[in-house]
Amino acid sequence: MTFVPPDHPRFLSLMYRERLVEKVKEGVVVLQGLIAHGRGEAFDYILGEQSIPPALEAERVAAAELMLARRPVISVNGNTAALIPRELAELSKLTGAPLEVNLFYRSEERAARIASLLQMHGAEEVLWEPETEIEGLRSERRKVSSRGIAAADVVLVALEDGDRTEALKRLGKRVIAIDLNPFSRTSLTADVTIIDNVVRAVPNIIRFYKEMNEAEAREAVRRFSNEVNLKESIKWIKKWLDQKISELF
Repeated sequence: MTFVPPDHPRFLSLMYRERLVEKVKEGVVVLQGLIAHGRGEAFDYILGEQSIPPALEAERVAAAELMLARRPVISVNGNTAALIPRELAELSKLTGAPLEVNLFYRSEERAARIASLLQMHGAEEVLWEPETEIEGLRSERRKVSSRGIAAADVVLVALEDGDRTEALKRLGKRVIAIDLNPFSRTSLTADVTIIDNVVRAVPNIIRFYKEMNEAEAREAVRRFSNEVNLKESIKWIKKWLDQKISELF
C-alpha cells in the first residue's frame, strides 16, 4: 500500500482509495468498482465530505426501518465490503439482519471471497450462495438467497444500481438506499435515501439504532418524506457550491 502522510488534507479519501486498490488485487473489488467509487467521491466533495443534516435525518429513519422490520436484510457488494466490513458486521448483529452478498459482476469465487472478508471482521450470518432469482431482472443481481433478500420486507442497499432497486420495489419491499448521487434512479426510487458516503452512513445508522426505542422509531418513519429529504439534500449541495463561488469572487 502506498504511504499517505497522515497530515495530508485528503488523508482519509486517499486511504479509502488505497484500500479499494488492495481489494482489487485480492479479487474482492472489480476494476469497474473503482470507477463507481470515483463518481461517488465527486458527489461527496460537493457535500463537503460530511454527513449533512438531511443525511443524518435519513440515517435515523433507516435505523428506525431496520428496528421495525420483520425480516431486514443488508445487501453487500464488493466496494462496501472492502470499505466497511467491520461496521457491516456490527450493524448485522445489532439489527439481526443477515448480510447478503449481491453482485453485478458476479462469480462464485468473488462472492466467496467477500463472504470470507465479512466473516473475518466478525459477521455471523453471511448469505452468498443464491438459490432463487428476482423476476424481471436480467443482471447477475437477480440471483438472491431465499433466506435473505427474497424473503425480506426491508432491504438496505449501498452503492446500488437502479434496476434492482426498482425490481425490489415492484416486489413490495421497502428499500433503504445509501447513494451519494441524489439524482440516480436508486435515490429517486427508494423509500429512504441517504445522501452520504457509506463510510459515514453505516456508523451513523448504528449510533441512531442504539439510541432509539420502538416508539421513537415508529414516529420517525411516520414523519419522514423521502421526496422532501432529497430536495433538502440538493439544496445543501447548492449551498456548498454557492459558498465556493463566493470565496472565489
